[in-house]
Amino acid sequence: MRKLWVMVIAALAMVVGYATPAAAITGNYVEDNEHPFVGLVVFYDESGEFSHRCSGSLLTPTVFLTAGHCTDGATTARVYFQQDAGVNFDPVTEVDPVSGYPETCAGDTLGVLCATSDELYNYGFDDFASFPNTFDAGIVVLDQPITLDEYGSLAVAGSLDGLATSRGTQDVTFTASGYGLTYSSPVAVTSFRERLMGQAILTNLNSANTGGFNLQTNGNGNGRGGTCSGDSGGPVFYGGFESNVIVAVTSFGLNQWCRGTDFAYRIDTVEALEWIESVVGEDAFSQIDFVTI
Repeated sequence: MRKLWVMVIAALAMVVGYATPAAAITGNYVEDNEHPFVGLVVFYDESGEFSHRCSGSLLTPTVFLTAGHCTDGATTARVYFQQDAGVNFDPVTEVDPVSGYPETCAGDTLGVLCATSDELYNYGFDDFASFPNTFDAGIVVLDQPITLDEYGSLAVAGSLDGLATSRGTQDVTFTASGYGLTYSSPVAVTSFRERLMGQAILTNLNSANTGGFNLQTNGNGNGRGGTCSGDSGGPVFYGGFESNVIVAVTSFGLNQWCRGTDFAYRIDTVEALEWIESVVGEDAFSQIDFVTI
């Protein structure tokens, strides 16, 4: 959801200044009709009240990958897989009558394009206290399996390690997808509540802000796009728009108005993959498609 925090813990502030968990695709973006497994996930508190929204990816019919700061503190969730899941949102009724966002699965979409969940997991996100390893991964296990022609694939462990010291990394492209804000400023925000995607280039993997745990990309200029509030948990694909190989989930930025570089939490680590297996079980984990890049 990329909460717009004014301040974070002192230790983090000394390293990176402002850190804001991430939210929508900004800059140069296009509608994402390439990744039907990318969903808009809505979270609710223990009273069943709407809390916040994020993005994420369906890896199997029931395993939905998002960010840890998204599942953290939430009790239940609902996921929408329509590209325009919230585009008809009525500010008066505060409901999209077509999809039911953010309150229901409208019509006959339950178990088809919409699912509920009361099984949420947080890898260990702790408000950046363990920065740069933020443990910012989360899993939502759906109550109703969603059958799709394609699911998100995960890169095998260590896939990005070779880029940490290689030259020419400015030519490595990554694609982010999500339902977040498209424009954010001190005076106005714009949110289409639809799935958009944008391309960015690699900045680094081994700095004080990344430390081998985070992927830093630049989405400014030259036809590129970045992330903003609401994109949190959405997939970062290795390659261009047609790639479905997830290497990280959108995590945070250094500017509360979604300017500058973006950071995503790496999923291609042995530890992150072992955690996913531990919470979903061996059978469900074996259904995930792994790709060598």
